[in-house]
Amino acid sequence: MDEKKTYSQAPDATPIALDDARRVKVLSPGMLVFKRFMRNKLAIAGSIIILLMFLFAFPGGWFSPYSESQVFRAYYPQLSDYAAVTINEEYRYTPAPGQQFDNAARAKMILAISGGETAFESAGANFGLVREGEDFYRITGLQTVASGRGIRNRFDLKAAPGITLPEGFQAAFDETIASGAQSFTLAGMAYTVRASKVEAVVSAVADVALASKLVFEMEGGNADSFAFRLAAQRAAQAAGQDPAPFEAAGQRYTARRDGDVVRFYAGQPDEDGALLGVASHFVLKAAIPGAAFSPAFRVAAQNAVAENLTAFVMPGEDDGKDREYVVERKDKQYTIRREEMTYLVSTYESPSWAHPLGTDGNGMDMLVRLMYGGRVSLMIGFVVVIIETLFGVVLGGVAGYFGKWVDNLVMRVVDVFNCIPQYPIYIIMGAIMDAEKVVPIVRIYLLMIAMGVLGWPAIARMVRGQILSLREQEFMTATEATGLSVKRRIFRHLVPNVIPQLIVIATMSLGSVILIEAVLSFLGLGVKFPMASWGSIINAVSNIYVMTNYLFVWIPAGMLILLTVLGFNFIGDGLRDAFDPKMKR
Repeated sequence: MDEKKTYSQAPDATPIALDDARRVKVLSPGMLVFKRFMRNKLAIAGSIIILLMFLFAFPGGWFSPYSESQVFRAYYPQLSDYAAVTINEEYRYTPAPGQQFDNAARAKMILAISGGETAFESAGANFGLVREGEDFYRITGLQTVASGRGIRNRFDLKAAPGITLPEGFQAAFDETIASGAQSFTLAGMAYTVRASKVEAVVSAVADVALASKLVFEMEGGNADSFAFRLAAQRAAQAAGQDPAPFEAAGQRYTARRDGDVVRFYAGQPDEDGALLGVASHFVLKAAIPGAAFSPAFRVAAQNAVAENLTAFVMPGEDDGKDREYVVERKDKQYTIRREEMTYLVSTYESPSWAHPLGTDGNGMDMLVRLMYGGRVSLMIGFVVVIIETLFGVVLGGVAGYFGKWVDNLVMRVVDVFNCIPQYPIYIIMGAIMDAEKVVPIVRIYLLMIAMGVLGWPAIARMVRGQILSLREQEFMTATEATGLSVKRRIFRHLVPNVIPQLIVIATMSLGSVILIEAVLSFLGLGVKFPMASWGSIINAVSNIYVMTNYLFVWIPAGMLILLTVLGFNFIGDGLRDAFDPKMKR
């Protein structure tokens, strides 16, 4: 027999179904609310979203292989300073053997050069300037080698202390006096003669020092000698397409020009001699103290600077492999940089298998930070709502039940709290906590307390209004007749009737609290590093470059905030509809 026919009075009667109108009589109020809630698709979607958020934030962190503040590091190629090049604009001096050329004489020499003079005087000594080439001068001085007295142009010369006169010196002197000349040359040395009727003084023209803006970077025992520098400088002036040979201290050398850099080799031009060093108008210094450069690198670096190149390639100093060197200029300072494998923090690393959402600016895993940040954001939301609800229910319930002066007093307190500007209070608290260096976990507790204390007036007003209407109902008259205490009347009979509205308000307030926390953390007033919240994660995006180039840093946190707030709002709307006694589905 068909089961549907058991509900009918006659075989051909229409079956009677247990519709919603009849279920109202048999279903409990809780089941009725649940059934209405389950019919709301948005409420179901919101519940699923919040459930997923809780699973993501709480169990997700347990299964993560990383901790909340774990910093990741790796080797990355990074441009590091390798050398610095400056253009030399000062004269460098090489004294001749046995000669001194002090700072006072150097200053007088520069003044003489700027004035176009060929001689100058310093500390009673006379010096001559012989221009050998561009920014290259040979400084000479007069040294008394002999003197004597006589008459009728016949003088008996005596050598100065420490001076040995060459053979034939007296004869050459007598010939000069007889001819009326003032100088003579003997054995490759030039002499000047100053003679009066009774006295004569013979001075030798001697090299005192070399002054040049050319910077020598040489290797070898004779590289710094006066004779080598003079011969090398002259050869550098003459060097062009063809090599310029020269000789110094009995050794043969060759100068070859390579752009603005002159190379010096040991041996003749047709010989494959060793590279002794280079000379140019550039000063090359190592960025790392103690580092040394090969002559080949010096030539390449200085030519790159001279030709205004931005990069050049040559074998590395350590491994011999071709490496690119980058040349950066700032005013007259050039910095040569090259890539070095450096152990660095993995900042803003792109998403990978190891880090599905990449890393942030501190080298921490973004996915793990979002998990732990979700714990903080959700915890703050629930704790603040609980604090608001406790304050609101107690004060609102007392005000609504007692009325009169109690109601006026509580409502004035509510008005005072409504007049308090919340965000300025949060800003002041944040500044105080920053100044006192409050630890992050204590900062979270203080933030939750502040938000809860400042947010209860709305709930108190709602509870007061509901209790004002409920206290006049018949069931309250019955509670008075049975002699129940005031506490039981309020919290056992009045407040439970307000719970549906409290649930709706609390659920919809959760989204608002999470948004407020996100805004405060974004402004730097909420959760502080190393702890994370979704708002503080977005706060890490502090410049437009990071915002536009590293979307994975802030978009996931923004989407989680959006979904969580929408989820709580959907649940709140669903509960409001489910608790509405006039709802008919």
